[in-house]
Amino acid sequence: MSEPRWLNEREMRAWSGFLETSALVQRLIERQFREDGGVTMVQYEILHWANECAPQHRCITELAELMITSRSGLSYQVAQLEKAGLLRRETSADDERRSMVVITEDGQRVLERTAPGHVETIRNGLLDLLTDEQITQLADMMDSARTHLRAVVPIQPPRKRGPSSR
Repeated sequence: MSEPRWLNEREMRAWSGFLETSALVQRLIERQFREDGGVTMVQYEILHWANECAPQHRCITELAELMITSRSGLSYQVAQLEKAGLLRRETSADDERRSMVVITEDGQRVLERTAPGHVETIRNGLLDLLTDEQITQLADMMDSARTHLRAVVPIQPPRKRGPSSR
């Protein structure tokens, strides 16, 4: 077995900086979502994607893949949003086994109330600290990494099969 390719000082600085910055920006955004909309970051993202696909509806499995989360975790969050009256589930007209999410008017109001602060938080927490050139570089780097990772990382674990009939 070959020796691991240990990170050099510059690579370690880049990696630890990415992790810390990502965590800090997420905390800023999470706080803003709770204060302005009474929702978590995951719940806001669900509302966002449900709103983006309206008037068409989004299947929970497709939404889980888009958000890079588990179906069960997403179903739990959708149930919380349903209880709050921000989303509703409907059965697919094409396949009654598929559950679709639909944003409600109250859910749209949460987005309208929360989105301006969200954009301001992103700007104040990250983008306004960078030059236009750095933003372009960051966008290019994230595009490269995302494209690679989407191709190699399984988004959804395979569904468990029932007991085999042997």
